[in-house]
Amino acid sequence: MALKIAIGGDHAGFTYKRMLKEVLEELGHEIQDFGPDSEASVDYPDHVHPLAKAVVNKDADFGILICGSGNGVAMTANKYQEVRAALCWTPELAKLAREHNNANVLCIPARFVSEDVAREMLRTFLQTDFEGGRHLNRVNKIAAC
Repeated sequence: MALKIAIGGDHAGFTYKRMLKEVLEELGHEIQDFGPDSEASVDYPDHVHPLAKAVVNKDADFGILICGSGNGVAMTANKYQEVRAALCWTPELAKLAREHNNANVLCIPARFVSEDVAREMLRTFLQTDFEGGRHLNRVNKIAAC
């Protein structure tokens, strides 16, 4: 099933973003690119806020954010109550983020994972369903207000 995927990040994640877009295209997903468009230095919130809004407004099924550490993009995206952005560095964490936390944004630390690991995390994240059950009550308690 084709999904609508929002992707973005900062200059440190640009190369990975370009590579992950190729994976998404191969998988047949619709992609909305929130930038940046080069490796020139940018402020990641300028790209994260519009992506997070697209996820909140259901214009995208999932978001993928990539920066050097993954922290900045995750912190920014998680300012939105309806966003559950998960910073992952292994496919197992990406799987658990979906299964247990119903994460809707995957954050990738480009400076700390290989391209192969990033590809596998992306595939795993998108192919994993939320388990619900005992996890649903916990996920429902995440939003602070």
